[in-house]
Amino acid sequence: MCLLLGATGVGKTLLVKRLQKFTLRDGSSEMGEPPVTLPTVGTNLTDLTLKRKKVTVRELGGCMGPIWSSYFTDCSSVIFMVDSANIFQISASCIQLLSVLSAEPLHAASVLVIFNKRDLPCTMGLVEMKSLFRMDDIIASAPQPVTTLEVSARSGQGLKEVLSWLDSNTSK
Repeated sequence: MCLLLGATGVGKTLLVKRLQKFTLRDGSSEMGEPPVTLPTVGTNLTDLTLKRKKVTVRELGGCMGPIWSSYFTDCSSVIFMVDSANIFQISASCIQLLSVLSAEPLHAASVLVIFNKRDLPCTMGLVEMKSLFRMDDIIASAPQPVTTLEVSARSGQGLKEVLSWLDSNTSK
């Protein structure tokens, strides 16, 4: 099981829908228009069929942050999403990420930090985001492996890399 976490409005639901479409398309490079999404209240389960296995992604709504830890058991990987266009949310997201990384049940889980919305003109770049988050320090002190990616769930940029990470870092 892979947990998908992040603040409200970072693009978790769109990411899952786009990943699902990406895995179902037959070689077509066209992603089409992004689907309409609503903020998740509660949890959504989505099965993705990858090259080597099927992975279940459990998306937890951002409003559920205080109870995320009740879902940490039996989790082999975590995707933590950040809205790189929302400078007002960055410090709160960093605190949430540190809380997730320090949770005992997740010490063996692989973690992917996604900086989303790279397609927007007001988005900070990956280097700037990693600097603000002090990602080098976080990665050095985290007990689990942490990977970072810059994506656009809206345009589809980076989705292939996310699927590749899922294929390599999740158990069946």
